[in-house]
Amino acid sequence: MFELMQNPILASLLLSVAIGIIGSFMLINRSQFIAAAIAHGSYGGIGIAIYFSLSLLFTTTLFALFLAFILAYITYYDRYRSDTLIGVIWAVGMSIGIVFIDMTPGYHPNMMSFLFGDILMVPQEDLYFMTGVDIFLVLSTLLFYHRFLAISYDINFALLNGLHVKSIYTFLLVLTALTIVMSIRSVGLILVIALFSIPPFIAEKFSANFRNMMFLSGILGFIFSLIGLYISYQFDISATAAIILTAATAFFGVILFKKGD
Repeated sequence: MFELMQNPILASLLLSVAIGIIGSFMLINRSQFIAAAIAHGSYGGIGIAIYFSLSLLFTTTLFALFLAFILAYITYYDRYRSDTLIGVIWAVGMSIGIVFIDMTPGYHPNMMSFLFGDILMVPQEDLYFMTGVDIFLVLSTLLFYHRFLAISYDINFALLNGLHVKSIYTFLLVLTALTIVMSIRSVGLILVIALFSIPPFIAEKFSANFRNMMFLSGILGFIFSLIGLYISYQFDISATAAIILTAATAFFGVILFKKGD
């Protein structure tokens, strides 16, 4: 069993690092909708990669980064109409992917794994990519931690203190895009936002500061993944769905627990 689960467990550990960092910033920025647009829109990159027989990771990364820059511009300069524009980009990105896949000759049985993930079948190439993204996330957070916090909690204060808010905000969305791409094969474009939202939400309820919240988010993400993998193995069901349902159970449990306080 351990040999079978070795790559999924490693993928879960690598995902938990990203969940702790990006998931926490997503929560305090209320940027889950933006992240969801990048995730679903990235399907366009998958379709292009399949049609032109390009590297899936490389092409999807470029496409996700392109979406991140567009969304950074839209949400920074036109906040009042950003919801509509985000929804349009979400739909257009997915439509591009669907069209290119439809034009590609042959049958493509792996498409469901991109949408819903299959952490049991994560290839070695993805593990290397996930490791690289995690290292970049950790280094970026260490270097820009206070700047990220400043634009997250009080953007006007950050502007008054001379911070390059637009650049920092764009860079944070770039990190979000990279995180989403690294999660595609493991969690899938449809379910990735749930996994990156639930652990930080729970961690926030039991954390005294943001550092503790990030740390606890990562631990919870890893625990949910391990429990989900175990349930998947025991009952022969989708590992990704088991992980999300495990996290959701904890989510509703915390809501009920806190409501009773």
